[in-house]
Amino acid sequence: MIRRTAFLFLISVSFLVTAFPQGSSTHPRPVVVQGAMRSETEKLASRLENVSIEKVGGWTFWSGSVDGYPVIVSRTLKGVENAAAATAIVIQRYNPIAIINQGTAGGYDPGLHLYDIVLGTTSVSLGAFKTSYRAAGSGSNTLDWVPLNMLFEGSAANDSTARKVLGFPGDSVLLAAARSVSRLYNRGRVVPGIIGSADMWNDEIDRIELFRTKYGASVEDMETASAAQIASFFRVAFLGIRVVSDNTTNGDAFEPKTGEACEDYVYLVVKAYVGTLAH
Repeated sequence: MIRRTAFLFLISVSFLVTAFPQGSSTHPRPVVVQGAMRSETEKLASRLENVSIEKVGGWTFWSGSVDGYPVIVSRTLKGVENAAAATAIVIQRYNPIAIINQGTAGGYDPGLHLYDIVLGTTSVSLGAFKTSYRAAGSGSNTLDWVPLNMLFEGSAANDSTARKVLGFPGDSVLLAAARSVSRLYNRGRVVPGIIGSADMWNDEIDRIELFRTKYGASVEDMETASAAQIASFFRVAFLGIRVVSDNTTNGDAFEPKTGEACEDYVYLVVKAYVGTLAH
């Protein structure tokens, strides 16, 4: 029995070491940069040195280096479920020291224009809500919906203390690195803000205004908050960085090339961040 227990313990330790490889001076923990689409990852992946590619299920990971430091570009695919799954996979397979989730976003703040970049001081989930009772034929009013904290134990629908959006703060060191290179970005402004995430593309001005005024969201996307939630579970430093690709509130039409501008900026952020790490 003692030998069996010891054997099982060794298997468990072996699994943990394999799933979460330890960083060292010769094998430092990598920085992960996430993007949902080809237009948000292709340019970054092409800038990595000594690249190898791994596919896990539907997700793709490019492993290489920036200035000699290991960096992984992860294409998460679109949506909160895909982003959460991709984040869990990259944490378990590569044990990153930090994750940057970046890409395009729709503007909520009328003062934000195409190519402006928002550094996510916080990312919030805007995809979980409870509707009030309405009888048949009464229609629907999304402005009356109340948020649900999906991490709340028990029935969140029946406990008023669970009626709040989930928020995840951006890592201070990653934020500092991002701010340090903001002067090098000349396509638009770089500003702090709150990134809202849900599997939704909102064009209703009143709903956008509610999300902006009540929950503080500056932009919306479909990945950041879910990736931030998984990173927080594993205590991995995280930052969302989003470029404004369209803004219904001021008439800025969708511009797909904004994704490449964000990649250019994030590459500078990665270089600044890895410069603070011991090689």
